[in-house]
Amino acid sequence: MSGTSGGGAGLRIVVVDDHAVMRAGVVALLAAEDSIEIVGEAGDGRAALELVERYDPDVALVDLRMPVLDGVATTAEIVSRFSRTRVLILTTYDTDAEIERGVEAGAIGYLLKDTTREQLVDAIHAAARGETVLAPRVAEKLVARMRQPAPVPLTARETDVLNAVADGLTNAEIGRRLVIAEATVKTHLLRLFAKLDVNDRTRAVVVAMEKGLLRRA
Repeated sequence: MSGTSGGGAGLRIVVVDDHAVMRAGVVALLAAEDSIEIVGEAGDGRAALELVERYDPDVALVDLRMPVLDGVATTAEIVSRFSRTRVLILTTYDTDAEIERGVEAGAIGYLLKDTTREQLVDAIHAAARGETVLAPRVAEKLVARMRQPAPVPLTARETDVLNAVADGLTNAEIGRRLVIAEATVKTHLLRLFAKLDVNDRTRAVVVAMEKGLLRRA
């Protein structure tokens, strides 16, 4: 952890990244920007929290994957303890899971490390104003995910049938396991196929697992 003096009385920011070269690159990118003052740098989340408490920055630029305390936990801590400081995630990771975790933790923005200097400066100012800032690729992923239809919940009996199918049982064997008629098993399977928009047993299991409706050890 270190303090960094900057010129002018612009927005006060801290840069948090465990890769020293990457952190130095971000600092160098912003050094000549009069409207931004870098007041501190940190290499892990715990050190970042100490910086935020000490300097009360307008914006914290935070990487996702770091030792001691990762970016998601760091973001959540800053948001809950230092509400004036906005968190802007700056990372190389753009998977749906990473994006969701960062946004759910309270980050006001999510940028990728291929962003230009101008885009980064604009994003810092927007974040300080309380505006959401998303890299185009991140925004596309979030919109696509929101457009996905919500999974249709399965009944407890349908889940039992699906688990039995996943175990490789035939309709007759499923009937014996669940103590129901084979015709009833077929009815449940037809409803499962309709809910999951599939045409066969194998695909039903695969899709259910993809949607988180069926969990296998």
